[in-house]
Amino acid sequence: MSANNKRVFYVKYLAHEVYADILRARPDVRLDRLENESAEEIASPILAAAHAYQIGAARDELARHFHADADLLARAPNLLIVSSNGAGYDPVDVEACTAAGVLVVNQSGGNAHSVAEHALGMMLTLSKRILEADRALRREANVNRNALIGTEAQGRTIGIVGLGHVGRRIAELCRGLLGMKVLAYDPYLSAAEMAARGAEKVELDDLLRRSDYVSINCPLTRESRGMIGAREFASMQPHAYFITTARGFIHDEAALVEALRERRIAGAGIDVWSKEPPPPDHPLLQFDNVLASPHTAGVTREARANMGRIAAEQMLEALDGKRPARVVNPEVWPGYAGRFERTFGFAPG
Repeated sequence: MSANNKRVFYVKYLAHEVYADILRARPDVRLDRLENESAEEIASPILAAAHAYQIGAARDELARHFHADADLLARAPNLLIVSSNGAGYDPVDVEACTAAGVLVVNQSGGNAHSVAEHALGMMLTLSKRILEADRALRREANVNRNALIGTEAQGRTIGIVGLGHVGRRIAELCRGLLGMKVLAYDPYLSAAEMAARGAEKVELDDLLRRSDYVSINCPLTRESRGMIGAREFASMQPHAYFITTARGFIHDEAALVEALRERRIAGAGIDVWSKEPPPPDHPLLQFDNVLASPHTAGVTREARANMGRIAAEQMLEALDGKRPARVVNPEVWPGYAGRFERTFGFAPG
């Protein structure tokens, strides 16, 4: 195999430098970096030659013309693989990639521990009213502690929407540490599969009605976009907390504002937003019972290194003709396999 005959590029940043270290150890792989501001005369030949694109998962950090959509695919006719830095793939038009015979993979599970710990931290901080107490102490004298009475999570019910890598880990933590009852809504898993992951399978409406905490942990898809709106917030119990570490646009931010303003729920922990990061004057940031973070649930040193390593190993597996473990669009395989064989002279396994 000739040197650098497999071309991979990325824009702006990688999950971790271990990704570059692993790929650069392979003499048959060339790794190119572009910036959001890269001039067309620099970007165009790299896109035209690329076989793979390692794409950042944060949609608002990536220039629009570098989103993996039909326009970019037209500029990258040799592209075979799009790999997200994380579990999410917001800047990827999966349907356009599938139509073009491009395989899409993600790094699901690589940051599951970090995201699950973040969700649990939000849950406990909210129910113990730690954030409200902290803010009160910083702006008031003689704070009345009896006005800040919290609740225990022990023995309560958590409803998890999406019982994948993160949702399963949240279920383990809540059940094991706090003896909580776990309900879950996931249309892609059977009741037996969910029971094996420690949860009772229920419909979404039932989950919202019965849970003391609702945690959103599903990917953003056509089906999940706007899934949690005014009707869903109205179905929750007044003492319940809403927590999301999934993706913006799954919940309706305006509807959440109204639910909090009318005290239909007790509070919210929000890590993901329709615009990231949200502006300081965002309506949700004006509530003392809203705990906010700028999409940092999966951003830990351990998770970043793990994601970089997984992404590099999966990329090399794909370029070597193996079937990756985390394929987002498996239906593309026949078309992708044909294009791969025409490019490299052998069929992928």
